[in-house]
Amino acid sequence: MRVAAFILILLVAIGYALRRGGGPERAMAVIAAFMLLSDQVLHLLSPPEYANLDHGHLAIDVFGAISTVTLALIAYRFWPMIAAALHILPLLAHLSRYLDIHLHPSAYMIMQVALSWLVPPLLMVATWRHQQRVRRNGNDRSWRGSLQQSNPPIASR
Repeated sequence: MRVAAFILILLVAIGYALRRGGGPERAMAVIAAFMLLSDQVLHLLSPPEYANLDHGHLAIDVFGAISTVTLALIAYRFWPMIAAALHILPLLAHLSRYLDIHLHPSAYMIMQVALSWLVPPLLMVATWRHQQRVRRNGNDRSWRGSLQQSNPPIASR
C-alpha cells in the first residue's frame, strides 16, 4: 500500500511540475518519471533483493545522482541542490552493502528508499515557488549563464 501511495504522490508531483513548472522543474519531473518507469520495469524483471548488492537499483540511483547533480549545476534555482543530495545519499546504501556483507537487508532497503519520499514534496514546493515568482515578477529565469526565462512576460511573446 505504501508503494502505491508513493507512486500516486510522485505522479501528482510530476504532472504538476510538467504542467506548471519552469525548465528546472520540468527537467526534474522527467528525471523522476524515468526513474519511476525504470524501477517498475526492474521489478517486473526481478524481485528486489536486499540481501546482496542490488545492481538494478544501483544503476537507477547512479542515473538519478548524475542527472540531479547536473541539474543543480545548470539550474538557476537552489532546490536542485537538495534534490541532488537526496539522490546521492542512496548511493551510500549501495556502498555500505558493497563494503559490509553483514548489513541487515532491512537497513539496506530503508537506506535506499526512505529519502525518495522527500522528492515529491520538494518538486511540488519548487513548482509552487516558480509560479509565485512568475506572478510576482512576470518571469522566472531558469538556467545559469543565460538570460533565458522560463516564462517570459506576455507582452514580449
